Amino acid sequence: ADMILTDDNFAAIVHAIEEGRTVYANIKKFTGYIFTSNTPEAVPFILFALSGGRIPLALNVMHILAVDLGTDLVPALALGAEKAEPGIMERPPRNLSEHVITPALLARAYMFLGPLQSLAVMAAFYHQYWSHGYAGQWLGLPSEGPLYASATAMALACVVTTQIGNLFAQRTERISVLSVGLFSNRLLWVGVATELALIVLIVYAPPLQSVVGTESFDPGNWLFLFAWAPLLLVADEGRKFLLRAWERRRIQGGEP
Repeated sequence: ADMILTDDNFAAIVHAIEEGRTVYANIKKFTGYIFTSNTPEAVPFILFALSGGRIPLALNVMHILAVDLGTDLVPALALGAEKAEPGIMERPPRNLSEHVITPALLARAYMFLGPLQSLAVMAAFYHQYWSHGYAGQWLGLPSEGPLYASATAMALACVVTTQIGNLFAQRTERISVLSVGLFSNRLLWVGVATELALIVLIVYAPPLQSVVGTESFDPGNWLFLFAWAPLLLVADEGRKFLLRAWERRRIQGGEP
């Protein structure tokens, strides 16, 4: 910091400001990434309680820990290595009282992306039941045994696959993720590979099955799970498109 203050090279000062904004933006990115998965982690408990236990618990505490302390870690850290989003220096300075966790961040995670992810997770949970003799049945499903354990494994795996889409959605706040390139941050792909490797072990490796409380499911079900992977990315791309359109109209209308 002393070097920047005593350096009369304005390019260095601008670069320092850009770096500061990038670090702040990246903290918000991985915070948003982590917060999004909180909703599908909470929804199964809410449904279990509201149904009086007639909807089995789709995720238990060990499943949640497997996500928060396992599959989400490397992808979240990879978001911290993102380069500056194009146009970041064109934005007005943020208010000094603004915190990392803003109402907009919470709304995006808990009211938009999170509910969509919850829908996918519960769909995966029911898919396992409905494909094993309980088609169309919403309540009174088995809450123990191999079928139940494999259904929870499906729900857990769906959290992971939809988090892949969320990972790329979180890379930008306003512009399309296609504008920054899919391979400009290779650590993201390391994160994806890591979380997929972990979830495969949790689902199919007996030692981890016993610890986390899962049971293996038909490998063909991964097609169903990966079909949900782009959901959050596509939805957020739509949000960003509408946001950019609104900002253009505001500028054209002469609004401050």
